[in-house]
Amino acid sequence: MSIILQAALLDGLRAIAILDCRFEQVPSTCSPLRTVGASGPAVFFLGANALEVGVGREVWGTVQSSTQMLLTLNTSCVRTMFLGAGRSKKPRMDLLDLPAFARDTLGLAGINLTTDLLAGADRARLESIRERADRASCACLLLIESEGVAIAAANEEKHAAAVTRLTRVVEAAHILGSSSVACTLIGTDDENAMTRASTGLRKVMERADKLDLSLLISPGAGLTSKPERVTELLKKIGGFRVGTFPDFETASKSPDAIAYLQRLTPYAMVVCASSGKFGLAKSKDEVPVEQLIGVTGVEHRPYDLRAMIKAIGSVGYEGPLALDYRGGGDVVAGIALTRDHLRAAIGGTEVDPPDDDDLADVEDDLPLPDVDE
Repeated sequence: MSIILQAALLDGLRAIAILDCRFEQVPSTCSPLRTVGASGPAVFFLGANALEVGVGREVWGTVQSSTQMLLTLNTSCVRTMFLGAGRSKKPRMDLLDLPAFARDTLGLAGINLTTDLLAGADRARLESIRERADRASCACLLLIESEGVAIAAANEEKHAAAVTRLTRVVEAAHILGSSSVACTLIGTDDENAMTRASTGLRKVMERADKLDLSLLISPGAGLTSKPERVTELLKKIGGFRVGTFPDFETASKSPDAIAYLQRLTPYAMVVCASSGKFGLAKSKDEVPVEQLIGVTGVEHRPYDLRAMIKAIGSVGYEGPLALDYRGGGDVVAGIALTRDHLRAAIGGTEVDPPDDDDLADVEDDLPLPDVDE
């Protein structure tokens, strides 16, 4: 027998808020700590000894063969196919065909839709997208606000407009059947901006909570440029439906990409697996991305995708990855290369625990729930 704890958040080592506890038979081959569920509240299998010590070092090891991070599409990289490009501005495909395209052509299991593709869409259009997504077995998991949100603005009109806009995005996500909304905040890194942002986001969360939706912060410049500021913002907002949407490229630009991801991923419900230029490992020659399909010795040049996967795996992440190819050339070929590299990385991931000091920092940052006496 093993105890199953349902946790709202975790710090990579322990459940911090137990929502449900029950006994259930677990195969002896299971890892002492294994997440089951792609998003939302996570369920962990904890061995008795691990529970006794607050989940100790013995829970770490090789990721089980059953562990898979769901590969999904971030639609920002294919936006020109649906909005058009160049002088003609003629779309190559209708948005209703996106779920089937992601599933059948790209081999991905879900979509993370950007709001720029929904300009002018009414409720009927959103319902049609959801219906087509259900039919294609490629659901819209996340709705991403394309533009930065000025919810930290000192100007009251801009602040109120940002709250209204983000609330509408939440409502659109509900119609689409998504479980989360992601946004990037615009604001300077100071305490006044932090207070205004948290106040505004709490108002948005009032609506999100009623619709059972989560709000994810995508780190950006200014207020959310440092992991510790993001976690501070989450604490100020409060609740279990706020989290992060970390990005590989953003992490790669930080002083320590691995530590950056290990700090933010414990709060993540989706991780943006962004990629850039691919090339031949033993050559500096520029090769069109479409000519690299099926070729051995191809590498991702901006940063090591395997290291990124290992970093998020080291804190227990097993949720969806949103593929976002940002390199040049044929975007479909770029997505295919990204997909294949990620599959290889996931299949070979070894989970190494973060340093004790890093884990202590994360534990201090976690937004603990209020407990009624």
